[in-house]
Parts: sequence; structure tokens; C-alpha cells
Amino acid sequence: MTTFHITLIVVFLFAGILACLEIGLWLGRRSAEGPGKFGPLAGAVFALMGLLLAFTFSGAAARFETKRQLIVSETNAIETAYLRIDLLPLPRQEQQRDSFRQYLDSRLAFYGKLGDSEAANAEVARFKALQRDIWSRAMAACREECSNAATSLVLSSLNSMIDITTNRMVALQTHPPALVFVLLAILPMICSLLAGYDAAGKGRSLVHMLGFAVILTITIYIILDYEYPRAGYFISLDATDQILVNLRHNMSHH
Repeated sequence: MTTFHITLIVVFLFAGILACLEIGLWLGRRSAEGPGKFGPLAGAVFALMGLLLAFTFSGAAARFETKRQLIVSETNAIETAYLRIDLLPLPRQEQQRDSFRQYLDSRLAFYGKLGDSEAANAEVARFKALQRDIWSRAMAACREECSNAATSLVLSSLNSMIDITTNRMVALQTHPPALVFVLLAILPMICSLLAGYDAAGKGRSLVHMLGFAVILTITIYIILDYEYPRAGYFISLDATDQILVNLRHNMSHH
């Protein structure tokens, strides 16, 4: 999901909530039974919406924290593998370091291109090719001169560095089922309809209507922002990404 998609969803959701409030008011004024008939039903639906918002918010926040921890783990894995290049034969070290710099550049570029699927896929192919290149160079170097202990240290660190990319890709693609997002859009509309119906006897209050729509829309936007931190405006992983940027800077001076 891109920034444009999130913005579009939020705008349509806000407009939809206001529209449903108006429809509810209109229906309430024309109802023979009068407003308040659906009070118990409205309470049950509002409770259901509250549970859905709470669970999706909690899940999105947990997945966001997982993504942050994986960035830290990848930084540690790359840094460890980079430092263990010193265990390789001297003639092999500089070429391997250069491959690591290119690899980290590609990893950073990939997350910067997620809004463009074609460019992101091209970057995936690039860093996977660099992974194979780094691994094959390390294997060749270890066969030449490395002791068993050095070989174990070098290859285990490279293995961890490569494995973490799979973990991050899985975390990137892990989201609630589409049905949950459909409910997240439909329930606020139903609640707005019922709220408007029950408020028909009190007359239209623009302040209350706007407040209701804004609160619901902001809550759902924050959930989407947490769920897709690479596409949101206010919640992002940029601060955590900076540790990878700092590592790349340190590589340039090594």
C-alpha cells in the first residue's frame, strides 16, 4: 500500500462517515417509531467496532515493533559479517568489503523504492545477486587459507546476514486478512448510520458530527500508518533505518 492509497482511503472514509450520519438523521426524522429505536443495537455494534479497532491497533503496533527489531538485527548481522572479513586472506578482503558496501546500498535502496513495485523487484534481484557473490567469494577464500575456526565464524555470520533478509521480507508482507480491513471500513459506516438515526430527535449538530467523523478517521488512519510505516506520513521507520545508514557511513571509512 502506498501513501496515495492511504490518503485516498482516509478521505473516502471521512466523507462516508459524514454521509452515513446525514442518512441516519434523515431516516430518523421520517421514522414512524421515532429515534432511539435502535439504541441497544447501536450499543452492540459500537462495542463490536471498539473491539475491532482495539485488536487491529494492537496488532499493527506489534508488527511495527517487530519491523524495528528486525532492522536492528540486520544491522548487527551485517556489521558482524563485515568485521569478520578480517579473518579472510588479505588479498581477498578489499574486494569483499566493496561487495558489502554495494550490498548495504542495495538493501537501503530497496526499502526506499517500495512505492514502485518494479523498481523494488529489481533491487531485490540486485541484492540477492550480491548475496550469492559475497557467499561464493567467502567460500573460495576459506578454501584457500582459512582455519576451520575462521571458516566457521565467517560463514555463520554470512548465513545470519542472509537469513535476516527473509525475516524482513516476511514481516513486510505480514498484514491482517483483507476481510479485517473491509470490516474496518464498513463498521464505522454502520455505526455512523445508527448514531445519526438515534440523534435525529435532537437535531443536527455540525460540531458533533465533524468530531465523530474526525475521531474515527484519525483512529483508523493511525492503524494504517502503523501497519504500513513505509507509506504513512507520521509513523515511520526512518529513525531506525538511520542505524543502517550510519553503518554504511562507517564502512566508507574502514
